[in-house]
Amino acid sequence: MTALLLDGAGWIGAVLVIIAYALISFHRLSATSVLYQGLNIVGSILLIINTAWHAAWPSAAVNVVWAAIGLAAVTRRSATP
Repeated sequence: MTALLLDGAGWIGAVLVIIAYALISFHRLSATSVLYQGLNIVGSILLIINTAWHAAWPSAAVNVVWAAIGLAAVTRRSATP
């Protein structure tokens, strides 16, 4: 059951990151929008959980960086008046 949930988290994370990429690629969202960054952050966190479970450390590391970039962008955006 745990493996099924963690695989499901990975698939949801992948879908969220792809949706974010598609929305920005087709100019439906701005790169500075909270929704775009939020999709990337949540998607990356779910992928971190999944890839760590499977010991896919390079992928987990990429997603840690991806989530950190998103968090920094949101923090920077909220700090700017």
